[in-house]
Amino acid sequence: MRKAQLEFSAPDGTKAEIVFFYFGPGQGGGVDANVKRWFSQFPDSKTGQSESMVGGVRVVHVDAKGTFLSGMPGTEPVPLAGYALRGAILEDPSGGDVFVKMTGPAAAVAAARPSFGEMVSAAAGSLSAAPR
Repeated sequence: MRKAQLEFSAPDGTKAEIVFFYFGPGQGGGVDANVKRWFSQFPDSKTGQSESMVGGVRVVHVDAKGTFLSGMPGTEPVPLAGYALRGAILEDPSGGDVFVKMTGPAAAVAAARPSFGEMVSAAAGSLSAAPR
């Protein structure tokens, strides 16, 4: 379920959309399924995955750059060339994973990357501080 939606405006006027998704404990398809789905939205594009630990929370980082197949599931996708994705999955087996996905023109996603990283780190820090 979409919990928050933000917009980042790059200096060149392009915009990236950032969405937080949370479905609850054991819901949302898990890390691997979401990474695979996000990569499928960028077929034949450059993709990458890494992970880090932030305050005891495993964060899986996802990057893709190329043609983004935009659209809601079940609808005809709209190909958007020159787009990028930066995603983060904050793994929380007991409370439910948090999925953060940023998409937009590649220049906007690149410009937003430092702020996106800070935001994801803060969110992971909040998860690690939450009572279990």
